[in-house]
Amino acid sequence: MNDLVMSLAQKFTKLQVLSLRQIKPQLEDSAVEAVANNCHDLRELDLSRSFRLSDRSLYALAHGCPHLTRLNISGCSNFSDAALAYLSSQCKNLKCLNLCGCVRAVSDRALQAIACNCGQLQSLNLGWCDSVTDKGVTSLASGCPELRALDLCGCVLITDESVVALANGCPHLRSLGLYYCQNITDRAMYSLAANSRVRSKGRSWDAARRNADGLASLNISQCTALTPPAVQAVCDSFPALHTCPERHSLIISGCLSLTSVHCACAHHPHRTGRAILSNHAY
Repeated sequence: MNDLVMSLAQKFTKLQVLSLRQIKPQLEDSAVEAVANNCHDLRELDLSRSFRLSDRSLYALAHGCPHLTRLNISGCSNFSDAALAYLSSQCKNLKCLNLCGCVRAVSDRALQAIACNCGQLQSLNLGWCDSVTDKGVTSLASGCPELRALDLCGCVLITDESVVALANGCPHLRSLGLYYCQNITDRAMYSLAANSRVRSKGRSWDAARRNADGLASLNISQCTALTPPAVQAVCDSFPALHTCPERHSLIISGCLSLTSVHCACAHHPHRTGRAILSNHAY
């Protein structure tokens, strides 16, 4: 595969989208360097599970592919935070970045660099990057106001400070993953609810359900410090969050204390039925 990529890169110089995701890791730095040296118009690149790659690949991409908007390097565990920070300084158009499992690369230092350089970022996956702290997340909240989706699952060091910062700094946030973040308490939930556009504008339930603003997906599984009133406040503030089987978007598995939390569908069953019928019509 490595030789194949090196030979093709020289022929497809106008390439804009490239997926090199592997089941069995074969890709090496020389192949990524060939892509970076020849495909300067590249916009989207998937290198996930490329365990053999080193910082050489990130430095090559930083120099050769400055127009990248989507980059998936999930599972690439050999990258350093210095290389990731440098990449962000050169690829400032990044909108989607998947760093799940990049435990060496994702540090507070790297996140501060991303926040400083990538103001257009809309989707970021930091799953299982367990060295991330509130310092890094609060930097993202202030530097990346366009964030729509953020996965912090397994970032065990973060606290309510991170969620409060996101609630205040990222008004377009639609998806938030906090699985196994056991330092998250009710304060975080109330901060999300308090910053709800639905609540602040006083819209009706029907109007809010049709509007695209606000959280539509929240994973708080294994966040065992949360209580029902706080989670219910979030659920009430964001009508797109559902606990009903048809549209399960508020994920609370592993939190036995939250079984009494219910979405608006429980109070408006006829509206739910109309919504489901409408979806099937299309």
